Amino acid sequence: MGYAVVLGEALVDLLETERDGELIYRQAIGGAPLNVSVGVTRLGGEVQYFGSLGNDTLGDRIAAFLRQIGVGTTGLTRVPVPTTLAVTTFEGAEPTFQFYGEPPSYALLRPEDVDDKVVAGAAVLYTGSISLMREPFRAAARKAWAIPGPLKVFDPNVRPKLLPDAAAVGALRDLVEEFFATADLVKLSSADAEVLWDGAGPAAAAERILKTGAKAVVVTCGSKGAYVATGTSTVMLPAPTVDAVDATGAGDSVMGALVRRLLADGVPAEPEGWQSYVRFALAVAGLVCERPGGAVAMPTAEELTARWGALL
Repeated sequence: MGYAVVLGEALVDLLETERDGELIYRQAIGGAPLNVSVGVTRLGGEVQYFGSLGNDTLGDRIAAFLRQIGVGTTGLTRVPVPTTLAVTTFEGAEPTFQFYGEPPSYALLRPEDVDDKVVAGAAVLYTGSISLMREPFRAAARKAWAIPGPLKVFDPNVRPKLLPDAAAVGALRDLVEEFFATADLVKLSSADAEVLWDGAGPAAAAERILKTGAKAVVVTCGSKGAYVATGTSTVMLPAPTVDAVDATGAGDSVMGALVRRLLADGVPAEPEGWQSYVRFALAVAGLVCERPGGAVAMPTAEELTARWGALL
């Protein structure tokens, strides 16, 4: 089994919560690609993380957390700006994010910071999310994506607060479709699809993504489950029933679980294989939703087995 290279943001979430009748914000390490890195590692996979961190105390804490979990940090770059904060509010268990910090510490990875040999030697390469909306990270991601060798997986991870108008949505759509075209797997949420394609549902979004050239698409639909599409098969898979307290990082845990399965078993030869991968990923996400948020909620394989048992 090889390793995965993950490119993208690491930041600090300030999660809205209530304590003794007072509204407070709980600090949590996050960022979708960081969550994916932690998710893969906690499930027993190997990850080399490439990203940029501020040179402040919060950046130190993120770096220490990654090392503690066992995520490889040879591609970690420290930059002379404060670590980006994401203030997270909730409607039920669903989070909404507002980002603070300019320039964003997470988007300062440069093309020369990407080690060609490390990327070429990987079994899986993941990128996506809000880092792609800024330079120099976008150039770094394009460089890594062009390196032959690894399977390529992508998640647009759309954040509407960063898209002020229709022109911004159109620019993001063009950008993510560029990566879709050569992806072995695209994972996105139904909310992402609605923003990118003016209210498109999971089936329409998956069809459009497959037509760009992507080989497989997974559209997560919250508590309803996930829509899985390949060139020859489509199916809607239900999610396990859970008592959700916080959905922060749930979509990232789906991607982490899918990367873990790709590392272990490669690309499925049949559509039923993708469906098995996604059922596993939905079980992981269900467990994440039962815990308070982000990277710290990512389960181990042992915790997953203890919670779901024969379901896996």
